[in-house]
Amino acid sequence: MDYPLCFVLMPFGRKPDTVGLMIDFDAIYTDVIAPAIRAAELEPLRADEEAAGGIIHKPMFERLILCEYAVADLTTANANVFYELGIRHAVRPSTTVLIFSEKSRLPFDVALLRALPYAVDAAGTPLDPAAARQALVARLSAAKQSRDQDSPIFQLVEGFPDVQRLKTDAFRGRVEYAARIKERLTEARKQGPEAVQAVESQLGNIADQESGVAVDLFLSYRAVRAWPEMIALVNRMARPLAETVLVQEQFALALNRANQGERAEQILQDLIQRRGPSSETYGILGRVYKDRWEAAVKRGEQALARGLLDKAISAYLRGFEADWRDAYPGINAVTLMTLRDPPEPVREQLLPVVSYAVERRIAGGKPDYWDYATRLELAVLAKEQAAAESALTDALAAVRENWEPETTARNLRLIRQARQARSQVVEWADQIERELQRCAGGG
Repeated sequence: MDYPLCFVLMPFGRKPDTVGLMIDFDAIYTDVIAPAIRAAELEPLRADEEAAGGIIHKPMFERLILCEYAVADLTTANANVFYELGIRHAVRPSTTVLIFSEKSRLPFDVALLRALPYAVDAAGTPLDPAAARQALVARLSAAKQSRDQDSPIFQLVEGFPDVQRLKTDAFRGRVEYAARIKERLTEARKQGPEAVQAVESQLGNIADQESGVAVDLFLSYRAVRAWPEMIALVNRMARPLAETVLVQEQFALALNRANQGERAEQILQDLIQRRGPSSETYGILGRVYKDRWEAAVKRGEQALARGLLDKAISAYLRGFEADWRDAYPGINAVTLMTLRDPPEPVREQLLPVVSYAVERRIAGGKPDYWDYATRLELAVLAKEQAAAESALTDALAAVRENWEPETTARNLRLIRQARQARSQVVEWADQIERELQRCAGGG
């Protein structure tokens, strides 16, 4: 049986509420919202975080307009959520349930719309998920029976158009189609570039696809290291999607891997100039300079190599300074400082800051591969064998794509080569490097 769709408008991940408390919105969705929607005999449909890319695109409007019911979490007073709520209220009366963390403060106008509070603990997770679910089920069930006009537009404008006659069956088909494509891409990533290309060949015009499908295809090519296909796909995307920060950053990454480092550098520099500094953009720029540094070393161009190494260190440092919570550019800066001869003095000051940043991320829940890889690299730099072996176990268990351990193995190789030049040998670190290479499919 197909239940009516219930669209969920809310932030993703951990975000601060209006009074500064960090809320785990993924936990709110998983423990409260989604099960309550299902208990009310509705089908939850949450906005795709990657699909949005900062753009309110056509599929988003379709979901806002055509989903029979909606739940909107107003806790952060997020501008996107309020904008989407405004659209929803303009076209769908009596079908949207508002919720918020009881510790946050809502704007006055929205507070009049009978928003449902839920309790959170000090960690920002549901304090009593069972009670919150029960209350939300009751509100959704009431919405299914109610014909009260909770929309200011419908209350004030007599004869405002009704959207009940829109083709909701066709809309549901689009949602199910996107889900099937994502499942096929997940399988294709395990098989290689040809399998991903086979999925794309059946999609037709990429510019007409939902943004989430296009981005998933784009990142699937990255997962199988199909750099030319990634580059070509950008030109076939709808222009608003192609120009988002996410796509442009990964476009530059692909260009760099395809030996077009200068073009990648220009794209990243333009992004920084237009959008301001970010840890991700500077992190990829650091990788561009790092690759060019290695190439100069192999060619024996020592003066150029020193200049490129300094540029790589500077880019990674700026990335870490743009967001101290992101340890990835920080660990790369520290590692490259270790390779300089003599090593950068500021390295010793930076090491504990990077260590603190990654430990905070891991303690905060939902650590990914890069968190454990950073912990591993720090332990190798400090020559702490037990800590490095423990971090390796965690990192290998968190691998999503083969190029991740490949990148870490490369950094450990650079550390090993620098130590060998100084007559230092750390045999257990060499073994860890080999384990990472095997995981990446390199031996």
